[in-house]
Amino acid sequence: MRLSNLADYAVIIMRQAASHCGDGRVSAAELAKETGLPVPTVQRLVSKLTAAHLLRSVRGAHGGLQLARPAAAISVADIIEAVEGPIALTACIDSNDCDFEAACEMKPHWPIINTALRGALADIPLTQLVHAEELA
Repeated sequence: MRLSNLADYAVIIMRQAASHCGDGRVSAAELAKETGLPVPTVQRLVSKLTAAHLLRSVRGAHGGLQLARPAAAISVADIIEAVEGPIALTACIDSNDCDFEAACEMKPHWPIINTALRGALADIPLTQLVHAEELA
């Protein structure tokens, strides 16, 4: 399994936004500059992350972006799902367009696998990514 570039970038953006905790708010342009990501990509992802209630946008002279909840309460699973939707290794769980569905013996097992994968990603809080360099 490989994450899309947008999911990868969303994790990078959230990590960078979390590094500003306590320092006030940060703009999408600042996040783009700090991460090296293109401004339009950051703006698109900020929109998705805001819609998922992971970032909060504040208007005004002292406005900008900030985490919508504490970094410890945001997981990698939350970030990926904000961009990709529900975490699943196969698409057959949510659709009936598989040519082999009638003979498939794996379909009942995929929810178990997907739940384990999501659980593993949910166990990684954003704080762990912000302070990873301190652990190395």
